[in-house]
Amino acid sequence: MRILIATDAWEPQINGVVKTLRATIGELEKRGHALRVVAPHLFRRAAMPGYPEIEVAWPDLSMIRSIIREWDPDHIHVATEGPIGWAVRRLARSEGRIFTTSFHTRFPEYLRARLPVPLGLTYRALRRFHNAGRGVMVATPSIRAELERRGFTNVMPWGRGVDLAGFRPTADRCAFVGLPRPIFLTVGRLAPEKNMEAFLSLSLPGTKVVIGDGPAAPTLRAMFPEAVFLGAKSHGELPTFYAGADVFVFPSRTDTFGLVLIEALACGLPVAAFPAPGPVDIVADSGAGIIGEDLAVAALAALAIDRETCRRHAEGFTWAHATDQFVANLEAAHASAVPAECARSDATQLLATLSFPARSARRKA
Repeated sequence: MRILIATDAWEPQINGVVKTLRATIGELEKRGHALRVVAPHLFRRAAMPGYPEIEVAWPDLSMIRSIIREWDPDHIHVATEGPIGWAVRRLARSEGRIFTTSFHTRFPEYLRARLPVPLGLTYRALRRFHNAGRGVMVATPSIRAELERRGFTNVMPWGRGVDLAGFRPTADRCAFVGLPRPIFLTVGRLAPEKNMEAFLSLSLPGTKVVIGDGPAAPTLRAMFPEAVFLGAKSHGELPTFYAGADVFVFPSRTDTFGLVLIEALACGLPVAAFPAPGPVDIVADSGAGIIGEDLAVAALAALAIDRETCRRHAEGFTWAHATDQFVANLEAAHASAVPAECARSDATQLLATLSFPARSARRKA
């Protein structure tokens, strides 16, 4: 099958969306599928306000139309709801192409963390975006139930996996030599929606360690000088830190999954988290972590969890299984009836006017 994936999140960004797409593409190529990615590197870009490390693309509609017509994919998957996602969605509909979407980010909650925008307004726009396709893929039952309650249709399961060879327990737990134990670790973007203050303000023994960077980093460093901030770490560096910590604390209430949770578990690191989508789906009654509204109590209780229990639980999350679900969703999309036409939103009408000169070089991703 020839599959075109449209995404506003792509390398060199480091986040769950990029990790998921890269892992899925790798699995699909192993199975003989042909992949092409329409991503920001193909277009003019500008830094996102407040997130200089993230570039927003201005999609060239004529270039995208040419790619779709010339490459002639069997299926189009729109992974994100940014400018590229809206552009490919619009062209897929106008060309009569079968497409699916995925819901990776609780954007309404992210936006509300910064501006007083009603959740209902943002979800209405996203519902229109996703309901135009043959299905919207989600990572957890919690998010599926929430979207269906909000009127999203054809919601499909698409789980996540972890590289079990790269993320594994090690006998060498010397990553934090010299720091008082226990080590309470968190990994994530330092931004308002990640709720890092909830972790850093906890009264806990030992040392709180933060891996990650983002717009809130200077403020958090100034507010919590007793914490250890290590900055961003590469994919290859993370296992050493997971394996060397005592508890992984996940303070976010707005993630749709939380890949860092299963990365930590794969390294034998128990989890403490709020009862929010992601943690309740991944940890639940597994015995590999503690879920509760009192995050300090959960973190202290997690110290008693057997690390082998964590590893065994993580072994149930594989990219092969997640990709089985992705392929099954594509097959179901092609077997389904064509959905009713959705009215164009103001966003798509505006996007129709965007046609910047294409880069001379078009490359396959």
